[in-house]
Amino acid sequence: MKKNKSCDLQTCFMCKLSLQEWHPAIASHKQNFIAKKGELIIKEGDPVTGVYFVTSGNVKVHKKWGDKELILRFANNGAILGHRGIASNLSFYPISATALETTTVCFVPIDFFKTTLKVNNDFAYGMLMFYADELNASEKKMRNLALMSVKSRLAVALLSLRDQFGLNADDCLNLDLSRQDLAAYTGATYETVFRTMNELIAEKLIVLKGKMISILNEEGLTDLSNQVK
Repeated sequence: MKKNKSCDLQTCFMCKLSLQEWHPAIASHKQNFIAKKGELIIKEGDPVTGVYFVTSGNVKVHKKWGDKELILRFANNGAILGHRGIASNLSFYPISATALETTTVCFVPIDFFKTTLKVNNDFAYGMLMFYADELNASEKKMRNLALMSVKSRLAVALLSLRDQFGLNADDCLNLDLSRQDLAAYTGATYETVFRTMNELIAEKLIVLKGKMISILNEEGLTDLSNQVK
């Protein structure tokens, strides 16, 4: 990654919830980088060195799943990456993080991150809530993988991406996502997702505009997202 000096000490999760008096300490410990599209920010299995905050751009957080890849979540402006590295029994990153577009991140060493948690009560509480939300989302994703059809999981994925990234001027999901990544996020093969997408198109639930996806029938997708096997 290429080093970058731009940082307003306001955008990321840590800066927003830390005391103003703590910002000079953050400024002296942080490092800013620019990651190109497709560039690894964190590699699964590498030693934990610190945490990253996304200041602009989009990142996929993924891990090995047998001989496949499973995308656990997407991180955009203000999100945190590598935070599980603070666990006392973890010395290696359990996930990878890859830039989906040109992305700016802020890195802080793990020891300074832990000190920041101890000094800033609002930040510590925010991290507690974040972990609780992430655990809930992770458990729900595992349940969906076990109990939902690919069609239902794809409906969940499309609605989730709409909620997180919104829509662009063409009323399409505001995220340039490859079909391979969509399959990895759904927990299915590329071929199965391709076939299921065609079913959703035939049922007039979605429509493709070039490579972008537009939701035509939100109610229909919501019904699908609530179905279990």
